[in-house]
Amino acid sequence: MVGQVGVPGNGARAVPGGGSAMWACGGRRRRRLLGGLLMLLLVAVALRRFNLTGLVPMQLKGRTLGLQARDSQFFLEGKPFRIFGGSVHYFRVPREYWKDRLIKLKSCGLNTVTTYVPWNLHEPIRGTFDFTKNLDLKAFIKTAEEVGLWVILRPGPYICSEWDLGGLPSWLLQDPEMHLRSTYKGFTDAVDYYFDHLIPQVVRLQYKNGGPIIAVQVENEYGSYAEDPDYMAYMKAALLERKIVELLLTSDNKDGLTSGFVSGALATINFQKMDPGIMTYLGTLQNNMPKMVMEYWTGWFDSWGGPHNVFDVDDYDAVLTESGDYTPKFFRLRELFTSITETNWPLPPVILNKASYGAILMQQCVSLWEVLPSLLEPVKSEQPINMENLPVNNGNGQAFGYTLYETVIPGGGELHSHNHIRDRAQVFVNSLYIGYLDYTMQQLSIPNGQGYRVLRLLVENCGRVNYGRSLNNQRKGLIGDIFLNKTSLRNFKIYSLEMEPRFIESLHKTFPWSAVPDSAVGPMFFRGTLHVQQTPRDTYLKLEGWEKGVVFVNGKNLGRYWKIGPQETLYLPATWLKQGNNEIIVFEERIAGRIIQSTDLPFLGRIHYVS
Repeated sequence: MVGQVGVPGNGARAVPGGGSAMWACGGRRRRRLLGGLLMLLLVAVALRRFNLTGLVPMQLKGRTLGLQARDSQFFLEGKPFRIFGGSVHYFRVPREYWKDRLIKLKSCGLNTVTTYVPWNLHEPIRGTFDFTKNLDLKAFIKTAEEVGLWVILRPGPYICSEWDLGGLPSWLLQDPEMHLRSTYKGFTDAVDYYFDHLIPQVVRLQYKNGGPIIAVQVENEYGSYAEDPDYMAYMKAALLERKIVELLLTSDNKDGLTSGFVSGALATINFQKMDPGIMTYLGTLQNNMPKMVMEYWTGWFDSWGGPHNVFDVDDYDAVLTESGDYTPKFFRLRELFTSITETNWPLPPVILNKASYGAILMQQCVSLWEVLPSLLEPVKSEQPINMENLPVNNGNGQAFGYTLYETVIPGGGELHSHNHIRDRAQVFVNSLYIGYLDYTMQQLSIPNGQGYRVLRLLVENCGRVNYGRSLNNQRKGLIGDIFLNKTSLRNFKIYSLEMEPRFIESLHKTFPWSAVPDSAVGPMFFRGTLHVQQTPRDTYLKLEGWEKGVVFVNGKNLGRYWKIGPQETLYLPATWLKQGNNEIIVFEERIAGRIIQSTDLPFLGRIHYVS
């Protein structure tokens, strides 16, 4: 038996890992894998020795049978085969590092890589698809093949993966009647259109077509959701109708096995600790079939304000760090697999040193209130509009970031959210900070003043849950009325602040930046320069003295920081840097520091050892 490996990441649940602009906070939501690289180990338990396990994809010719599950073991081309697998999520790792991570997986003693496919990145705008650059799924699979790895594909459409809304695009939530992960027509129409574009990307890369894909997973952990008895049959048909011909799998924890199973697919199990009873139970559901652990979880999530959770190497620990460094678990597993397979695996690649570029002085700043009038055109609405239903992004709404709601008030009193804020709102009168509202803080006193004043609510989307039965309730921003003295507020100006590269680029064109004052208070953008004299190397950015916000490097969203921790640094891959001057922009919500420190070591917070 072998295990899955997760690593700490930037901010919290959904993080760039150096390769994506997604960001979200973890809160109370589960997050098994954190950061740029998730390693996941699987084991296919066979009863006798095998002779194709060490074979790599490019060596096998004359393919006809593919991967088969029978007689309590796996067979490839009719010969016993054992799967030792780990997961690398291409969308969490910079493309330039794909080969490095895959070689490390191979040198650990593994022969298979699994990966999820995030729908919300591949179709961020309904009907507009992206399979380029860091989202080039075909290139990732071909790289795995070149390294000598087989591939198990997990295309969703729901992937969990500690990813925003489990990888489902937020524009699905524009439909007030939407039922995600069901045969509701609004959902299946969207899935069908997505699969019509996704599946042709991988059909030619299947084993029987000469490629490395030996198995494909049907949905993901549906047994833990299980709201529509017809859904898994629909998902299976959606794959078969689009010429998926390899072995089909399902993946669930023990409690979800029976509800997540679909006829014609091999059920696999997910768990944290090995329990013989779990494997016995799996055997009762499908006689004479091999037992496969699809997810052997190896890390646990960190919540804002909590400690950094660490597990012992003998139980629940990571194989690689977010930056691709080895951990003791890597060498323990390499030793184990070598003893099992009697194979001399390639030597692990040398780890490159990280850089400490020193202090980065923030020299310029510009207030959010200064940029708003000419940078963004507000949406005018009598009532508040949630983020997903804003008429922006060609009618697809806003997916991430902040939304600013402005309205005029005649006086002060008690402001009450009635729990309609998703997820956290800073409250201002004109530009004066009053306080914040969130799930627990739902009432705030607004001081009296002369004449009419502008009430501003800067609402942060802290990330949509990725797991559980509340997926349909993940609309963000203001999701209902806000009340002042028991009167609902009306006539809003709404600004979409999605914090995309396009938005950051617009900051250069519109406004003159000012010198940073001795005491700077947000919401405000700050700008500085990280100078790299030679070839760039990985580094970490430490924001000591800053309170809460987002960091951008050369226009890309690196991740979030918050002084309550636990995480104190953001991983910055060398691939995001260039020789010479690199622009660092920080959006600080409240209290700003003056410098950012570049260090060669990560600081992940106070350690809490979990047994």
